[in-house]
Amino acid sequence: MSRIIIFANGSLPNLEKARALLRPDDFILCADGGARHALALGLTPNLIIGDMDSLPSTLNLQPETFIRFPTDKNETDLELAINHALTLNPDQILILAALGGRMDQTLANIALLSNLQLATCNIKLTDGVEEIFFCRDHAQVIGRSGDIVSLIPWQGEVTGVFTENLKWHLDHETLYPDKTRGISNEMTADIATVSIKSGLLLITHITGN
Repeated sequence: MSRIIIFANGSLPNLEKARALLRPDDFILCADGGARHALALGLTPNLIIGDMDSLPSTLNLQPETFIRFPTDKNETDLELAINHALTLNPDQILILAALGGRMDQTLANIALLSNLQLATCNIKLTDGVEEIFFCRDHAQVIGRSGDIVSLIPWQGEVTGVFTENLKWHLDHETLYPDKTRGISNEMTADIATVSIKSGLLLITHITGN
């Protein structure tokens, strides 16, 4: 399977920018109420996972489209959706509508990407306006000159940070979790690169207009 789109139940600020991310052959997986975003984009979910407490009332799909879990569970619907997506062995996973709204949910959604099971998986949180992903060794940021990129140490210091095509160049430096050195850098080309020696680096990319 080439690519899975997971719709979470958070905010989707710009439907047209979200639509631009989609491909005709994407597998559409919705985390419970995330189905509302798929419907708003004219998509038919391939699969919906969760306790089904937030589904749109207009949804009318075959029973085999649903994987139901009890309301009292240890995982969020998005975590269940990610776990299932991994069993399908996709080349890439894009998670839409996982940002905005409740801060606790947003932070938990970002934290999900730090799971070591995802270390070799190409997975991002994105909505067409902002994307978030982790760098464990080397990463590319694809956008436009002028886009904002922030580098945030996660779970501890990150050493050997080296950047190319960012306005404020980092040359094998260390970023600390209690400092803001990596915030609000700026792309100087359509592709920027980041590499690190050790640690876990959260990258946020805000696209321009």
